[in-house]
Amino acid sequence: MHDFYYFLISTKWPVLLLCFVGIFLGANALFGELYALSGGVLSARPGNFVDGFFFSVETMGTIGYGEMTPRSGVAHLLVTIESMFSMLFLAVVTGLVFAKFSRPRARVVFSNVAVVAPRNGVPTLMFRVANERVNHIVEAQLRVTVMANEVTLEGERLRRMTDVPLLRDRSSAFILTWTAMHALNEQSPLYGATRALLEERQSEILVTFTGYDATLAQTIHARYSYIADEILFNQRFVDIIEVRPDGTRRIDFNRFNQTEPLPPRAPAG
Repeated sequence: MHDFYYFLISTKWPVLLLCFVGIFLGANALFGELYALSGGVLSARPGNFVDGFFFSVETMGTIGYGEMTPRSGVAHLLVTIESMFSMLFLAVVTGLVFAKFSRPRARVVFSNVAVVAPRNGVPTLMFRVANERVNHIVEAQLRVTVMANEVTLEGERLRRMTDVPLLRDRSSAFILTWTAMHALNEQSPLYGATRALLEERQSEILVTFTGYDATLAQTIHARYSYIADEILFNQRFVDIIEVRPDGTRRIDFNRFNQTEPLPPRAPAG
């Protein structure tokens, strides 16, 4: 309630519509009761809430069927107040609906798990990103940050945020999928990390995506995070890109989050 406008903009459509319906019915119920108490509506049954309610609906919707009309000064005053309220309510609803429709939606999906597997002999953290719209997102950029609990030499507990470099953090044209990779070498803040260590430090990997949607002509944003339980060691993602006979590519999103164990290594010699 401290920022109700932001709540309405950020909430889901069913919640927004429910708020609109609730406000509309509540306001008409209030004015309907006042009309019933005033008894100043022609052709309405005296003290009848139902007649007052429906007269209020007609007034707020500027319908004016003509069967019920205000006939007293109190009723005319209530109609004036309700007319001003209905204009303000309609303006607010129109603005909110337009604002929600005009907001750019990033149909960018992230794999629900990240994996750690060798890549060219180096343990590598990997996760997937895909563009569900299959349109052009230019100048796409990924930024990865590790958040973990640490204790300083002075004994202070803090939540440290450390940027994690990716092998490729930009894509000039993001259309299909993108497997982000971070090498767990000696320069990595995750060097030597294990599942137990990540859980002990309550580590979380925060991923933010930024890109320019060429269709919407707007910058879009998306974010996701991985906690220790969502980082699988010695697993790899299954292949999801299929090349058709005509040369076009198809993404199987049913396998987007699927992983498989690493194949056993052949014995040396």
